[in-house]
Amino acid sequence: MWPRMMALRSRVDHEVEQALQRQLHLGFSEFVALMSLADRADGELRMQELADATSLNQSSATRLVGRLERTGLTERRLCEYDRRGVYTGITDAGRATLRKAVPVYEAALASAFDRVAADPDYRDLIAAVDPR
Repeated sequence: MWPRMMALRSRVDHEVEQALQRQLHLGFSEFVALMSLADRADGELRMQELADATSLNQSSATRLVGRLERTGLTERRLCEYDRRGVYTGITDAGRATLRKAVPVYEAALASAFDRVAADPDYRDLIAAVDPR
C-alpha cells in the first residue's frame, strides 16, 4: 500500500505544483515555506526548522530561502538573544503572495483529488484521506 500512497502523493503534488507555478510563478516548496512562516506568531523560523517544515535538507532549504529573499517574500533576521542565530522571516509581500496562493492551492488540491479519485487504482486511498 505504501508505494501506492507515494504515487498518489506524487501525482497530487505535481498537479498542485503546476497550478502554483502557472498562476503565481511559485514553487510548491516555496508555498510550503511561506505557509510555515505565516503559521508562526512572529512569522519566522530558524533555517533548520524551515528545512524540517519543507522536508528539504539544509542545503536545499538555504537555496529555497535565497530564492524567496531575492523575490522579497522573506528576509533574514538575527536572533535578539543569540546574534549567531539567523532566522528567515516572512515579509508583507510574502504574506500578500500567500493570500493569493492559498485559493490556488486549495482549488488545485481539490481538482487533483477529484481527478485521482476517478482512477480505480486510487479510489480507496482517496476515500481514506480526502477530508470532504
